[in-house]
Amino acid sequence: MATITFYEKSGCSGNARQKALLESAGHTVVPHDLRQTAWTRKRLLDFLYALPVAQWFNRNAPAVKSGEIVPEELDEATALGLLVNHPLLIRRPLLEVGEERMAGFDVAAVDAWIGLNGMASEEDMEACRHGADGHRCQGHEDHGNHGDNQGDDGHGTGCGCGHH
Repeated sequence: MATITFYEKSGCSGNARQKALLESAGHTVVPHDLRQTAWTRKRLLDFLYALPVAQWFNRNAPAVKSGEIVPEELDEATALGLLVNHPLLIRRPLLEVGEERMAGFDVAAVDAWIGLNGMASEEDMEACRHGADGHRCQGHEDHGNHGDNQGDDGHGTGCGCGHH
């Protein structure tokens, strides 16, 4: 089984489900908070190069959902600048096994890449899952900072789902 470096937003319920699926398939997950990582354009491209620019973005980020940022209208340089400066705009998780990397959690692609040993799920593993009230992810609030949800204290108090 693989050891997977898993760049996530700590506290994200979607990332928690993804990690649980990988672990149930026998993989070792080494989580890192993408907000605490010093991203460079080159490092991000290591994960994103195979995807069209529009697919580099977290579709649940408030700035994307509101239309403030329209990924389909961005060139590579502009998109990378936004992602480096606002990491929660990055489609997550970012996965790394050895020298191979992937952005997002397409179950079929992950299964083909490292194997999920029959543990694959039919559900959309990239979708934001909300709390019992249908509008809150783990009690976080949206502070509207281009989807990075750093809040006034800069410690990532928002979930980035865009439903707040």
